[in-house]
Amino acid sequence: TWEMRKVLILNDLCHFTCKIISSLDPYQGTQPQSIKIEGDITLGGLFPVHSRGPAGVPCGDVKREKGIHRLEAMLYALDQINSDPDLLPNITLGARILDTCSRDTYALEQSLTFVQALIQKDTSDVRCSNGEPPIIPKPERVVGVIGASGSSVSIMVANVLRLFSIPQISYASTAPELSDKSRYEFFSRVVPPDSYQAQAMVDIVKAMGWNYVSTLASEGNYGESGVDAFLQISREAGGLCIAQSIKIPREPRPGEFEKIIKRLMETSNARGVIIFANEDDIKRVLQAAKTANLTGHFLFVGSDSWGAKNSPIQDQEEVAEGAVTILPKRASIDAFDQYFMSRSLENNRRNIWFAEFWEDDFKCKLTRPGIKYELGRRKCTGEERISQDSQYEQEGKVQFVIDAVYAMAHALHSMHLDLCPGSMGVCEKMDPVEGQMLLQYIRSVNFNGSAGTGVMFNENGDAPGRYDIFQYQLSNVTNPGYRVIGQWTNHLRIDPDDMQWSGGDRKVPESVCSFPCESGERKKMVKGVPCCWHCELCDGYQYLLDEFSCDMCPFDMRPFKNRTGCRPTPIIKLEWSSPWAIIPVFIAILGILATTGVIVTFIRFNDTPIVRASGRELSYVLLTGIFLIYLITFLMIAEPSVAVCAFRRLLLGLGMSISYSAMLTKTNRIYRIFEQGKKSVTPPKFISPTSQLIITFILIAVQVLGVFIWFGVMPPHTIIDYEEQKPPNPEFARGLLKCDMSDLSLIFCLSYSIVLMITCTVYAIKSRGVPENFNEAKPIGFTMYTTCIIWLAFVPIFFGTAQSTEKMFIQTTTLTVSMSLSATVSLGMLYIPKVYVIIFHPEQNVQKRKRSFKSVAQAATVSTHLSQKSNDKPNGESKIVPDRSQ
Repeated sequence: TWEMRKVLILNDLCHFTCKIISSLDPYQGTQPQSIKIEGDITLGGLFPVHSRGPAGVPCGDVKREKGIHRLEAMLYALDQINSDPDLLPNITLGARILDTCSRDTYALEQSLTFVQALIQKDTSDVRCSNGEPPIIPKPERVVGVIGASGSSVSIMVANVLRLFSIPQISYASTAPELSDKSRYEFFSRVVPPDSYQAQAMVDIVKAMGWNYVSTLASEGNYGESGVDAFLQISREAGGLCIAQSIKIPREPRPGEFEKIIKRLMETSNARGVIIFANEDDIKRVLQAAKTANLTGHFLFVGSDSWGAKNSPIQDQEEVAEGAVTILPKRASIDAFDQYFMSRSLENNRRNIWFAEFWEDDFKCKLTRPGIKYELGRRKCTGEERISQDSQYEQEGKVQFVIDAVYAMAHALHSMHLDLCPGSMGVCEKMDPVEGQMLLQYIRSVNFNGSAGTGVMFNENGDAPGRYDIFQYQLSNVTNPGYRVIGQWTNHLRIDPDDMQWSGGDRKVPESVCSFPCESGERKKMVKGVPCCWHCELCDGYQYLLDEFSCDMCPFDMRPFKNRTGCRPTPIIKLEWSSPWAIIPVFIAILGILATTGVIVTFIRFNDTPIVRASGRELSYVLLTGIFLIYLITFLMIAEPSVAVCAFRRLLLGLGMSISYSAMLTKTNRIYRIFEQGKKSVTPPKFISPTSQLIITFILIAVQVLGVFIWFGVMPPHTIIDYEEQKPPNPEFARGLLKCDMSDLSLIFCLSYSIVLMITCTVYAIKSRGVPENFNEAKPIGFTMYTTCIIWLAFVPIFFGTAQSTEKMFIQTTTLTVSMSLSATVSLGMLYIPKVYVIIFHPEQNVQKRKRSFKSVAQAATVSTHLSQKSNDKPNGESKIVPDRSQ
């Protein structure tokens, strides 16, 4: 229960209580050093009048700004309230003000002064010298406390004050921990908590574009809780990573700050340093950075403990240049300046520490009882004047001290109106002031403070978050110093044009773990550190799908140069202007002209003996096949379409099948005639011109039938082949527009012609012994031998280029040239000699006596016998002398 917890905490504080009680005993010592101002209602005050002393000494030197300025602000506020007829009329506020010496344990001892009136002291065993009980004056009752300054001090004091239900309003403690009302229910503050400050600092870091920073915190509630709040908010916001989180020890050892700088440099990319530290620690961090020759490297973002103070950066201005600091929104109170500058040793005797301030401010020495005069230091005259004979600038928290005192006064005023209506002064219902009730009135106040801004508290006793954003600027400015660059009131408003960094640079420096990836590179995240990544290029035909992954472009597309997406792959075809087309077209044109010339010649001399002897009917069929072979070159190079593809299928093998069917029919006829002549004088069947044509057309029909079956099974169409020209570099990728004829189907289309060609070659070989003046067997044989050589060379060239990016062009050229060459061989060996005789030697183109099949059979028999005899003679010396008289 609450009562049990109260007892336990009281037991823990017993030794402190006893110590203070004994010190307050008028018979055992003097009261702790404090300022006492009489009044109807007494407020407590806690101020860091002195700095923390060295080991073994509680207090050090006097603190002029954070100590004396703030203390005088409370005295000034009390004067203003007591002289205000509308606020607490006929009630005077008094005060008991204590020094915390910037140390939480010392502040705890001092704060027990506020609760002494609530502690029942047993004095039954105490007697005066005459044996009578002592008369102990009743201590003043403190109804509320203004303070403390440091968060660690406020936490320590709040633990005691809540036990006695004494409300507390701080003017400077910003630790988020103090917002926990389950532990600090009587604590309120007129400054926003560090959770707001931490949010503002996160917003500043993000506005700078930083995502990788380190944190520095002084050991203690203020530093540690501030950094914890920053870490928590940054995690919730996302996109911000902490490189190092370093704590500065309460009692740093020699070299400690040099080690801190070395640790920060372990993650040198994290140039941004978020610092929640006291003034001394800030100064020593800057000194260590300067010693390490790192001026301009670190980008400090300081909390309100740095604010706009000059003391932390004194003699370290170059290192601090560009530092962005935050301070609760404040205004300089002109009336306080007039009040404070009018203070002197004569009119300010109520401040028992003012003499120390005077000596420190004017660098002189007062003559005081028990204080030895220092040689070499001038003596104070008492005629010195603040701001005239010394530098003066109002301390930043003066406004909040005044607002804290006024908040307590407004709460008491509202309480008095409710409890003592119409009563002059403090009525019985407010004597004593009940702490829990006063707390409720404090949380309900809402008035315009000394700077004109609203003073109010939320359910946790926190003031609204209002901050000014400063930057320390040194270069390119008329007056070096802190400059307001923005504000934060629930959201950040900052002007980048007002900012400048080390050396006067206007460009915001970078503090990132990894720099943005180049175009077309994906982020490969470092495990556990979401702000760090490695950049990997989307290679080949990949494009950047999102910032973390690459994906393949569709088969008909290729990536942009920057790989941000995919674009259609250009479509190409074999152009007429290409070298791969010019050569076969040239050969084909020559072949067509030559074939046309032969055909015209044969038609012109159709009835002459040479034309008739060559077999006019089969000759015209063979010449048609040769013409079609040349013609196919143009179809193979023409832009593919359904019609072109259909004619390619039809004519590719048709021309060759026509040619070789005619030649096969000729060689077969010759072979059968002479083979039959060896056996009898009866002529073989089907040797008439009509029979020869029928046989030829039957052979041709097989090819045509196969093509039309192919048409039915797989109708001709065009395709775009994206795989053939797909090199590693996608910039050279092309889609090839071509007919749907694979290498295999092309060979299949030519296979029948190849069979005819081979069969014809076999018959030509068998007919090689036939006398040359009887037939065309030998020219056809030479034609077929040469054709076979051409096609044997074609196969390795055609299939050997399968992996080449120019495959289609090479294969098309190879195929068309091979076909044209085979046609040229046939034309040249079978018909050019005949045309030559017809044109240039017409005298030889005369009618010879017709020969019967009997004479042919006799010639075949004689030829056979002579061949056998020649094989019996040495060295084959026999010679066949043909009978040309027949």
